[in-house]
Amino acid sequence: MDAAYGAYRLDDRESYTAFLIAHARALPAVEVWLEGRSIAFPWRSRRAALAADLAALGREIPEPLPFDPADDEAARWGALYVTEGSRLGGVMLARQVGEGLPRAYLESGFGAGEWRDFRHALDAAAGDAAWVDRAVVAAEQVFGLYRRAV
Repeated sequence: MDAAYGAYRLDDRESYTAFLIAHARALPAVEVWLEGRSIAFPWRSRRAALAADLAALGREIPEPLPFDPADDEAARWGALYVTEGSRLGGVMLARQVGEGLPRAYLESGFGAGEWRDFRHALDAAAGDAAWVDRAVVAAEQVFGLYRRAV
């Protein structure tokens, strides 16, 4: 992911816009998939913040890429792990966004203790080695989706 997204300059309007468009091709697909499933963690969507940032840059949110992993609890947690990790990383990246550029999407971080709560919920949900393997496969599918979105 660092190689795929590391070339974007977040302090440059055009490069940052391309960065957000790439995210908009992946994140909504995963979030829509997650919304239709039961997960024992109160995650929050970031699609509206992403769409608002793109609108502020004069762009519409693009059509998301297809995303249809296996549908079981382990896959949901694997997909959510990547999505929530992206939220955590976004806060770090927001510091690189150029002056005057919108940053609501990247600043949509966790409240106090939420990342810890997420990790505890994930640990509590985790099953046997096969469960972990299915979660890893789903996480890799989300990473693959983001790579294809560039």
